[in-house]
Amino acid sequence: MQKARSRARNAAMTALVCVAAVAGQGIGVQQATADPAGAFYTPPTLIPQAPGAIIKTAPMTILATLPTATGWPTKAEHVMYTSRLQDGSPVAVSGTYIEATNPWQGPGPRPTVVIAPGTSGQGDQCAMSVAFSTGISVTSAPELGLSANQELPSSAVWSALGARVLVTDYIGLGTPGIHTYANRFESAYAVLDGARAANAIAGVGSDTPVVFWGYSQGGGATAAAAELLPEYAPELNLKGTWAGGPVADLTEILNRIDGALIGGAIAYGINGMLARYPDLQRAVDRVTTPEGRAMMATLSNTCVADLILRYPFQRTNAWTIDGRSLSEHLINMPEAAPVLAELRLGSRKPTTPVLITSGRNDDTVPYGQAHRLAEEWCGQGATVTFRTNELPPILSGATIPNHFGPEIIDGFGPDNAFIYLLDRIADKPVGGCSID
Repeated sequence: MQKARSRARNAAMTALVCVAAVAGQGIGVQQATADPAGAFYTPPTLIPQAPGAIIKTAPMTILATLPTATGWPTKAEHVMYTSRLQDGSPVAVSGTYIEATNPWQGPGPRPTVVIAPGTSGQGDQCAMSVAFSTGISVTSAPELGLSANQELPSSAVWSALGARVLVTDYIGLGTPGIHTYANRFESAYAVLDGARAANAIAGVGSDTPVVFWGYSQGGGATAAAAELLPEYAPELNLKGTWAGGPVADLTEILNRIDGALIGGAIAYGINGMLARYPDLQRAVDRVTTPEGRAMMATLSNTCVADLILRYPFQRTNAWTIDGRSLSEHLINMPEAAPVLAELRLGSRKPTTPVLITSGRNDDTVPYGQAHRLAEEWCGQGATVTFRTNELPPILSGATIPNHFGPEIIDGFGPDNAFIYLLDRIADKPVGGCSID
């Protein structure tokens, strides 16, 4: 067992080196159309009702120019599977399934890894699978837009280790309907049903080891999936979860990023809430100007790169009738309090181990709300490891160094999330709570 863990750790580090060495090679630009995901992302009129059921698949090419030394697979597929909306109704979700060609380097049977992407945007063209073939996709209509595959490194390393990988696009990205950004129910369902779908494609049973990997929006999604697993997908053999920089409390997120480089992402959260809570829609309409509502509608069709390049440093006081921020209005809206409380993580106990990491100086996803999530889970008796990243602040409000810096260190640095999850797959004991 110890030899298997050591071999897997060494393989993970080797894969990281290979991916880093070729990161600048062979990554092309895919020209997407106004319908960036194409006909594949249009669901049939009738879809299977069972959560995780496969609706359809199609072959996909993934960065074919990467050297085979990375262990990058030759077999990948677009996949569409059934999941659930917050009200329980079935919905089609898209994603990318990668079947590794390498033997599994760790102990036990080959695991299934579900990757929940970080924030990519709210427009259909931002679906992670749109950029999986080339690394970057560009849309020319209705406006010039850019989206990058930020999950290339994690999916490449897991594939090089010999794991099967499913990267979900989430509900409403690529497929019809609004993307309900940071909705803990729909994020969790997309991840949990992604595991079911991956196991179904591979033809393996529910005893197959499963791990969840996510950072930022993805960290919130994997944390939500860990919470809801016992009631929604108890048959899955979840071994462990990485919830890095998790979006756990939207109230704190909205306050933190207002006026920051990606302040326009506030619209993603509010648009997602309004789609599921009609009473909140009416309340927000009362305090926003026509121009403010138009801006939120415009931002609903953007990717994160568009926020940075075309709509940087958005302040929501420019969207309201009285110059107060939307966050301030939400705090005082009786319609908003129950919504924000319902979407907040921490009310349910994960029954499997979770690693939470957060940067103390993260200027996008506040450290305090991630730390509180760990404390609340620990108070319920969950098995939680919380690690603080002490990267010093760099250009506060610029997002990239202070938010993505901890992701690189915690995900790929020494004593990283790969090692934590490999130890969970190996059933290495970890007990109680550890909060630094």
